[in-house]
Amino acid sequence: MGKIEDDDAMARLEASLYSAGRPLTIEELIRASGTESRTKTLALMTNLVKKTKSVFRAIEVASLPDGSYVFQLKPEFNTVIRKYASKPLLPTATLKTLSYIAYMQPISSKRLVEVRGSGVYMHLKLLQQLDYIEHQNVGRLKIYNTTEKFQKYFGIQGDKDLLKQKLFNKVRNPSQAVPVEQQPQVSTEPLTQSQ
Repeated sequence: MGKIEDDDAMARLEASLYSAGRPLTIEELIRASGTESRTKTLALMTNLVKKTKSVFRAIEVASLPDGSYVFQLKPEFNTVIRKYASKPLLPTATLKTLSYIAYMQPISSKRLVEVRGSGVYMHLKLLQQLDYIEHQNVGRLKIYNTTEKFQKYFGIQGDKDLLKQKLFNKVRNPSQAVPVEQQPQVSTEPLTQSQ
């Protein structure tokens, strides 16, 4: 490939990462770059990561543990720009429902309605459209869990038990924090019809 083609492929990668608003797999980036080469696309992505580190102070192209890449604001700037963000991804009520699902998962639709009210059905629809939650039918109940996309988008690594502990520790006041060994254990076994 000539220099112009490399520049064009790099521009296409930048545009795809910027417009996606989510992590993109290497396969998606290969298609976006137009190179049809995994090796070439990875080399371009390495250059793009270096370029953003040297040019930008608040944004980055990050390589995630699963091999995908994301164009994002560096975490240390989240609180600084919050008041300037034009429109949140999720309405506050829907975000609270998502947080509750993440903390209590697996959780039944019946329990969600009891805790969050009947408006939860609109929240669940939006969250499923965004692919942040999934459900399985158990009898007449729907049991909800967060998805891998949820974990990638919000930068959460690890299994669901670890996620619960992290969320629990973040919402508690550090001076009142209970050591992990003394925290109550929450069962993550799927619910059955008899429960």
